[in-house]
Amino acid sequence: KGDFGMNPYVERLQKVIAFVAAFLFIICLLLSSFEWAVYKDEDYKFYEKEYEKYEVTKELDMEMEDVMYVTEEMMAYLIGEREELSVWTTVEGREQDFFNEQDRFHMGEVRTLFIGGLKLRNGLFFVVVGLNLVLVFMKKKNVFIKMTFTAGAVFLGICAVVGIACAMNFTKVFYLFHQIVFDNEEWLFDPAVDYMIRMLPEGFFFDMLVRIGTMFGLWLIALMGASLVYRILEKKQNK
Repeated sequence: KGDFGMNPYVERLQKVIAFVAAFLFIICLLLSSFEWAVYKDEDYKFYEKEYEKYEVTKELDMEMEDVMYVTEEMMAYLIGEREELSVWTTVEGREQDFFNEQDRFHMGEVRTLFIGGLKLRNGLFFVVVGLNLVLVFMKKKNVFIKMTFTAGAVFLGICAVVGIACAMNFTKVFYLFHQIVFDNEEWLFDPAVDYMIRMLPEGFFFDMLVRIGTMFGLWLIALMGASLVYRILEKKQNK
């Protein structure tokens, strides 16, 4: 009496709740991986290595110190720490604003996505906590741990499809992403006249995607591993 797990329909509901909670938690991990890979890089060392790799200073006729200054100010804007994207520096031998109006418009949209994604992550985390409280009330708090393996496997499948697509033709995936997310063509830049696209070539975004994917993959494997170990230990106890 009072044991929700005795009813098979209730057991299914518990598994669905646990799966949804686990899936949302994994999305939180993905968004956190994005935050750490993009924003938590000390002194933006990854960015500096990328600039050296793609010879950005040569493309812009700038000193690395100036490129890094632009990067720091740009990232401060994207995270919401400054309101205007206007950075005066020396480019091609003259003092000027590194960003133009098209840059400002597009990066304003990107900033909305960035900050919105982090707010979404925080909101989803509270939803995950709420769903787990429901499971605790139903006396099935451990089902969340078990279902993280299943949710993780589903998420890995999705990531594998995206990863294969990117490996085969990143340019096409990159363009498709922008066409889906943005309702304009202001993200199409001309390297001949736009400094920002010279600083952030397509290869940079591919490398950043690999960086985010690697970080997320390690967290996800650790989570699934913990879930699998828990399942195995539970089976041994029930024998």
